Amino acid sequence: MSIDSIVAQAVARAVKELYGIDTPADKIAPQATRKEFEGNLTVVVFPWVKAARKSPEAVGAEIGAWLEANEPAVEKYNVVKGFLNLTISPRFWNSVLSHIAETPDYGTVAVAPDAPLYMVEYSSPNTNKPLHLGHVRNNLLGFSLAEILKACGNRVVKTNIVNDRGIHICKSMLAWQKWGEGATPESAGKKGDHLIGDFYVLFDKHFKAETASLMEQGMTEDEAKAASPLMKEAREMLVKWENKDPEVRHLWETMNSWVYAGFDETYKRMGVDFDKIYYESNTYLEGKDKVLEGLEAGKMYRKEDGSVWADLTPEGLDHKLLLRADGTSVYMTQDIGTAKLRYEDYPIDKMIYVVGNEQNYHFQVLSILLDRLGFKWGKDLVHFSYGMVELPEGKMKSREGTVVDADDLMDDMVATARTVSAELGKLDGLSEAETEAICEMVGLGALKYFLLKVDPRKNMTFNPKESIDFNGNTGPFIQYTHARICSVLRKAAEENLDDKADYSEVVPGEREITLIQSLADFPAVVQNAGATYSPALIANYVYDLVKTYNQFYHDCSILKESDPAVRSLRLQLSRQTARVIATGMSLLGIKVPERM
Repeated sequence: MSIDSIVAQAVARAVKELYGIDTPADKIAPQATRKEFEGNLTVVVFPWVKAARKSPEAVGAEIGAWLEANEPAVEKYNVVKGFLNLTISPRFWNSVLSHIAETPDYGTVAVAPDAPLYMVEYSSPNTNKPLHLGHVRNNLLGFSLAEILKACGNRVVKTNIVNDRGIHICKSMLAWQKWGEGATPESAGKKGDHLIGDFYVLFDKHFKAETASLMEQGMTEDEAKAASPLMKEAREMLVKWENKDPEVRHLWETMNSWVYAGFDETYKRMGVDFDKIYYESNTYLEGKDKVLEGLEAGKMYRKEDGSVWADLTPEGLDHKLLLRADGTSVYMTQDIGTAKLRYEDYPIDKMIYVVGNEQNYHFQVLSILLDRLGFKWGKDLVHFSYGMVELPEGKMKSREGTVVDADDLMDDMVATARTVSAELGKLDGLSEAETEAICEMVGLGALKYFLLKVDPRKNMTFNPKESIDFNGNTGPFIQYTHARICSVLRKAAEENLDDKADYSEVVPGEREITLIQSLADFPAVVQNAGATYSPALIANYVYDLVKTYNQFYHDCSILKESDPAVRSLRLQLSRQTARVIATGMSLLGIKVPERM
């Protein structure tokens, strides 16, 4: 049992005995004592002041005295207004460390067969371009959130919805027909997603040239865009696709297969995966049927032009178009169709959509519509709304070819990791294979950590140079500390230094107690990250843990400690710190090296 639980249960017994108040222990949440006050854990006593009919100071003092007399873990206490600060008995921390060492999968909860089922949707790419930096943040957030929810004891299904239909797809297809000269990924020597992205950019280049020419003839910009022969051809191709024209469908399937092969390669390197992939080409008709069901049931209405709408004014919103006058679907309809298929496939308890904050209104509407249409989780769906990621140079634009490609970004990060690591001597004595593996680990670890350490709700600027730094709040700093601890443990084994000596009677020092307490906080941090959907809590916890360990490492001798019991305590502390670092980083999708 964790020290927090022990203290919470003791406080619950105290208030029952002192004041006759029944308080569930899980409603009492001891927090780490602020650094400016004496103590290890702090309990807020205000909830019992009214019933006790005493001042907060008096209540704190009475509970503190009871704990000092009745709970072996509590050595002494002090009260600051309504805050009861408890100092834990130094030797008791040794039992906390032993508990951590003896707990399999420490910090995580085993998933029960009847645990709630969370579905997490992330990635959501278009098949007309490769994944870019924005997709990288989306994928990393979605994958990490899924891992954290699993660590909290939930069943999790990771899903992806691929936007594989629409006018934007036809633009790439038409450009390939006109200027591709039969190019394939093999003949071009390119990943399929990159090849198709080139044709999307090429379409836009020719389209802009056409509109500029028409504007020179006296048209306005809107008139020129509407009159563009190229755009007209793209629209005609979309109609043919909708009508299942064999030639257009064959080209669509071929080009999409190239893109999917490219996506799979990128996902694999990024370290993300999916349990189920849905395709909008399969879901948009399902959504149309569901909307028509809603229309029949009086939950939607039809206008004179034949379009179908939902009246959202009772919810304080406006009217939302669901089917156009020609019967074609909008994005909202597609999302309803995807929801229908997912609900048929899985008994979902909670649906989480990992989508940027520019779609806040869309998901507010979707939640209302799904609830109206009878999806039990619709009302409580979660839009994991995250901020945009930019570069120091500013925003990116796909159609202009100014995006930061995910593959290029990962290549650059690994190359930078190699350069920086070599300059600092981190690769000395390693074989080329080891060097390659470590540079991949460090480069991608730097990228992932930099994107995940920020509160996901905030917009952020990604600076590659800042992310690869072996000092400060970065992935490489954490990875290097893990490698350092592994080095200490290897040397201990090589020198036959026993780490099995009984340390229960050792009186740990301040640095050791602080480190044990930090390790003891890990399960609560994981639960909090799952409850608030915030991988950033894990990232910053691990960084703080690493800083605490480095202070301990600097001040406390480990291998040269002559007392076997003290050395055993410090080696165990090192071992458990490395273990928690590895677990925490794995929840972020980041690997940690044992050598560096």
